[in-house]
Amino acid sequence: MQIDGARVLVTGAGSGLGEATARGFHAAGAIVVVVDRDASAADRVAKDLGDRALAVAADAASEEDMTAAVAAGRDRGPLRAVVACAGGGSGPARTLDRSGTPHSLEAFERTVRNNLVTAFNTVRLAAAEMATQEPVDADGQRGAIVVTASIAGYEGQIGQVAYGSAKAGIIGMTLITARDLAAVGVRVNCIAPGLLDTPAWGPAESDFKTAFAKTVPFPKRFGAPPEFAAAARHLVENDYVNGHVLRLDGAVRFAPR
Repeated sequence: MQIDGARVLVTGAGSGLGEATARGFHAAGAIVVVVDRDASAADRVAKDLGDRALAVAADAASEEDMTAAVAAGRDRGPLRAVVACAGGGSGPARTLDRSGTPHSLEAFERTVRNNLVTAFNTVRLAAAEMATQEPVDADGQRGAIVVTASIAGYEGQIGQVAYGSAKAGIIGMTLITARDLAAVGVRVNCIAPGLLDTPAWGPAESDFKTAFAKTVPFPKRFGAPPEFAAAARHLVENDYVNGHVLRLDGAVRFAPR
């Protein structure tokens, strides 16, 4: 799968991992569709990138929004790669708190929508677009999709039941969608990050972040968003990687708390 000259769509591209990914693919020569729910954030990134970038304001959980997003830039070439970074955490909440109050169902559903639903909606609609395109090689490959989970989907901590469940769902759907989409020549892979340094963590010098960084075996630091972007690019470009979940975590394993 060649990146140079290809149309690549990135959701959640207005900040953090999505922004780094959009920048990384653009630097590799791709035509990048910068998708974010925050229109001003998408515009900022696309304008900064300049040529070969266009902004689309879209809720990745919306069928109407994402149908328009995958069609954006169609006149500039086939959609060959998608990286689904849209998502986000929620405040800590136990299944049953110390007072005996059960977890908010609304908060759980919102977290699942913001993560698992956005990922699946992106995969299904991008795959439908890719399936109409001519293959790029003798294997019949038409496109590659990367979704974003978290190691919380494997070993979520106390208070992460909503977020961990949503990310576990993304991990679980990776192999299934890869098998489903084999018939149309679309590969699906997943990145499960550990401690990556995004704005959600707050100031770089915070004591909280310093303590967390010490738990990483090696390298003993937070990962950088460009390292995520490099992993996404590899999963797109390596034609024999399919149905795989890549842990990007410095060998850390989350403790219960």
